[in-house]
Amino acid sequence: VQLQASGGGLAQTGGSLRLSCVASGEISSRNTVGWYRQAPGQPRDSVALIMDDDGSTSYVEDVKGRFTISRDNAKKTVYLQMNDLKVEDTGVYYCKLWDWGRMAAYWGQGTQVTVSS
Repeated sequence: VQLQASGGGLAQTGGSLRLSCVASGEISSRNTVGWYRQAPGQPRDSVALIMDDDGSTSYVEDVKGRFTISRDNAKKTVYLQMNDLKVEDTGVYYCKLWDWGRMAAYWGQGTQVTVSS
């Protein structure tokens, strides 16, 4: 299984970006996908999660109301819509998939998001 993250780039404060995470290979229908952010010199922190069964989502407090995670199972793709971007959103964004059917986890390669004022 490979995860391909894309959609990062340069944005100004208040702007928007949409990240995509596409999975290739066989994955179980029972899976959870998350987006993580790693700022320079900082640990990789969870930003948003989306579950497989009911599509429920969770967000870290500082992105609530600004970021939306969604998924298209037919395309094996999870999105992170990021609106009202702030300088502190800058970092490398990674997606991670937990395959509960296979009891395995996979990371994508990361996509850089840079927000300037």
